[in-house]
Amino acid sequence: MTHLWVRAEQRPNEERVGLTPEGAKALLDKGIRVTVEESSVRAIPIDGYKTAGCDIAAENSWPDAPRDAIIFGLKELPEDGTPLPHRHIMFGHAFKGQHSGVALLKRFKAGGGTLYDLEYLVDETGRRVAAFGYWAGYAGSAVTLKSWAAQQRGELCGPVGVYAGKDALLADLGAELDALSKDRPSAIVIGALGRVGTGAADLLEAMGCTVTKWDMAETASGGPFPQILNHDLFLNCIFARPGTPVFVPQEALKADRKLTAIGDVACDPDSDYNPVPVYDRATTWEAPALRVADAPVLDVMAIDNLPSMLPVESSEDYAAQLLNTLMKLDDLSDGVWTRAEADFITHSKDL
Repeated sequence: MTHLWVRAEQRPNEERVGLTPEGAKALLDKGIRVTVEESSVRAIPIDGYKTAGCDIAAENSWPDAPRDAIIFGLKELPEDGTPLPHRHIMFGHAFKGQHSGVALLKRFKAGGGTLYDLEYLVDETGRRVAAFGYWAGYAGSAVTLKSWAAQQRGELCGPVGVYAGKDALLADLGAELDALSKDRPSAIVIGALGRVGTGAADLLEAMGCTVTKWDMAETASGGPFPQILNHDLFLNCIFARPGTPVFVPQEALKADRKLTAIGDVACDPDSDYNPVPVYDRATTWEAPALRVADAPVLDVMAIDNLPSMLPVESSEDYAAQLLNTLMKLDDLSDGVWTRAEADFITHSKDL
């Protein structure tokens, strides 16, 4: 029997989950065994999974799960160097030249396990079957706006946290902007036709910002793109890959510009394809903005688990998108899973 083991997330500020109790019930009805770990932080309570009929396991007990279980989580595993013998479904961040990803792939190779990277679960056209993109863009715009607002007060953006829902986020952010007694900033969103860009633009427009929307057609020339510097905010919502142009080069730090805040929602600072190479590390919930220039000021927001700010809405949305693919776990010869395994093999074979 196929056995899916939903692990607790071990990363700080991570309350999301990729399977709801309703989805778990559908898997159980299909004949797939589902184990869900208890979690001290998960936004969706464990009681729903119990009612659905899932087996319940202790928090973070997945290393001792049966060898044939498929471990399902979202964010990083503890970086303890231990070999990984299981099959894992997760965001590995290991296939785009990320330097930290090599260590993860070596752990899989040492243990004989397999990584089904959620970012690489794609249909026959190459489109991802599920993504948190909309909520990443939505929350990313919010924190970028908070960074801009802090600048107007002569400050660097302070810590951010979890919201009960988007209405609470909009109310909090609106009050902060209204207190400035200044016009809303202008913004440019690159990747505006995608899920991430749509979310980013929706939040900005909800806050009354003027938004310039660019996508592939506007960036096909390969740059440079001086128009970006003529906006207060820039939201990068492009999936980085070989050939992605540079949007804000190092020279921009000393350029005459209006731009003072960048929201790099894609957040691949250690990728060889980073289109915003003015910073070198992700930011955090405790320190959301990294100041990369002072004259004029320029702050970069690059939090890599933005949808966690709205964990219930983002979990329910993502889980609904992914469920049809999880329903095919009892036949890993299905195209989505074979493509994901092929990507893992390609990127780990030379280690």
